[in-house]
Amino acid sequence: MSREKQIDQFYQVFEVFSKRTPAANFQHQFSLLAPNREMAFVMAQENFMRREPVVDIWVVRREDIRMMQPEEKASLQRLDNKEYRTAKGYGYLKKKWRQYEQQMLDEKEILSWGESKSEKHRNSGASPSKS
Repeated sequence: MSREKQIDQFYQVFEVFSKRTPAANFQHQFSLLAPNREMAFVMAQENFMRREPVVDIWVVRREDIRMMQPEEKASLQRLDNKEYRTAKGYGYLKKKWRQYEQQMLDEKEILSWGESKSEKHRNSGASPSKS
């Protein structure tokens, strides 16, 4: 058996993902060859954690990652009649909100609802008319 064939059977390819902060998303960093998961994890820590700040690492065997097949990718195409699902379909809301705010009552008007007619005239500086 050739040396290359022995290496191919002994080593597996692992993908390394890391997260820099607790709120960050995981990002793919690099691939590595290792004989098993434990060794791959140690190698990932040694190669990556000493260079950059990291809060978490995932080490995944490449053959355990499932990719979409070409026929499955075709299902990702958007249908033409689904624009309501995108944010650009709601551009009119800013204008509607502005109109709504302009129609909102101010504090002076709301307080005037509780006043009697004589109080309104007193506050406005006019004398109340007698009926």
